[in-house]
Amino acid sequence: MIKLRPKRFSRSSSKLGGGGGGSGGAATVTGEIKWELRPGGMLVQKRECKDNSGEGVITIRVSMVSQWHDISIQATSTFGELKMVLSLLTNLEPEGQRLLFKGKEREDEEHLHMVGVRDKDKVLMLEDPAIKERKLLGLARTQIIGSPYRTIRV
Repeated sequence: MIKLRPKRFSRSSSKLGGGGGGSGGAATVTGEIKWELRPGGMLVQKRECKDNSGEGVITIRVSMVSQWHDISIQATSTFGELKMVLSLLTNLEPEGQRLLFKGKEREDEEHLHMVGVRDKDKVLMLEDPAIKERKLLGLARTQIIGSPYRTIRV
């Protein structure tokens, strides 16, 4: 059996940078703090990107059964906006797409950064089985109607 001890927090001068001087080893922040308003309505301190490739642009790998696409999109975008971009690439309507991240299907209104999607993460795209079935039934009906014997089933 493992016995865990709680950590005790103390302000010893040895841990803060050696001497008992006035600075205490803490970095002082000079300048103005920049704020941003998140889509949820929360006011937070603005993050600074490590790379200057673009403000808040992330690259997501969307994988399907037989292929994958790397998509650059704003981190504050929604899954609905991601579906719109994917519809241009896959010719699959946004209503027929199901996007899964971390094993859960995500709603169109959810923001990517709010559920934890980061740069170079993977999102799985599946075709909605109900839409797929409707397509197959529609194709079967057109084949029956278009047959040379003119047999029409509805």
